[in-house]
Amino acid sequence: MAVAVSTIHHFTIGCTVEELPPLLAFYTRTLGLKEGYRPALRHPGHWLYAGGHAILHLNALLQTSHAQSVGPVDHIALKATGLASTREALRAADVAFRETPLTGTSLYQVFLQDPLGLTVELNFDLTAETSEAGTVA
Repeated sequence: MAVAVSTIHHFTIGCTVEELPPLLAFYTRTLGLKEGYRPALRHPGHWLYAGGHAILHLNALLQTSHAQSVGPVDHIALKATGLASTREALRAADVAFRETPLTGTSLYQVFLQDPLGLTVELNFDLTAETSEAGTVA
């Protein structure tokens, strides 16, 4: 019998206590995740929600920073909407990003880095973007 996995439930970013504020600001203010319920756990942290689901757990598990060292994880990818407004928001927040269409698909990707250096990939469905906005800038 095989395990029946359906989707990713959440991902956790381990950090120091001092790294929690900039990470929280980045993922809430820049990417629009919402801070929500988090049970009482041993370490300080935050659970961040998208669409009613706690998709990101920020946990101060580390004594020393591992910034810029993401280990074997290359990046995380999130489904997003509002390509034009995302560009505007990232520019306004002075967050560097690069973007590219994913050849052979309707996906358009925007790549940026969080305060610890983890690459975040935002995936936009151009078919949905066009039908909602008329055109994609």
